[in-house]
Amino acid sequence: MTEQKATNVHWHEGEINRPERAKLLGHSGATLWFTGLSGSGKSTVAVALEGVLHDAGVLCYRLDGDNVRLGINKNLGFSADDRAENIRRVGEVSKLFVDAGLVVLSSFISPYRADRDLVRELHESAGLPFIEVHVDCSLDAAEARDPKGLYKKARAGEIKNFTGIDDPYEAPDRPEVHLRTDEQTLEQEVQLILDHLRTHGVLR
Repeated sequence: MTEQKATNVHWHEGEINRPERAKLLGHSGATLWFTGLSGSGKSTVAVALEGVLHDAGVLCYRLDGDNVRLGINKNLGFSADDRAENIRRVGEVSKLFVDAGLVVLSSFISPYRADRDLVRELHESAGLPFIEVHVDCSLDAAEARDPKGLYKKARAGEIKNFTGIDDPYEAPDRPEVHLRTDEQTLEQEVQLILDHLRTHGVLR
């Protein structure tokens, strides 16, 4: 857990609560946390889902690993400590969006189970839905796709601490949604997520 360094700070409650925001928006907020190997299809699924939700009138926002590292987390690298801080910050940002009533689509390799569990705890301790989506595929399939050429560079030793090659990926034990992107179509994957959101009351 990150140390609280600032002193004499207090959380200030507003006068608008979550049910009132949900009534205004017509849906509840939730974080969908897409985790999986590079090239597994996290961003592809999140982008497709974002389009479907938007067309249905659901206010949503997509947080993508590269996008965040170009901004709020531009000072972080890929060491274990930096990866943990990267995920912690994204978890806090996601939590704020969800508290405002948005459906957040967070797409991050997030290879370490403890880091994902911390983000889950951030949400659940505040009474906010956290939905872990394991975007699963074989390493061979992910490496064959290699949309950014990263596996090739990792195999050549040009990238160190690359998940799946010389750094581990700890798969979720019990994700709320388990996708197999080397076996399912994109439409099937999106439908599985929508079904979960409706079954659990995020979408009406």
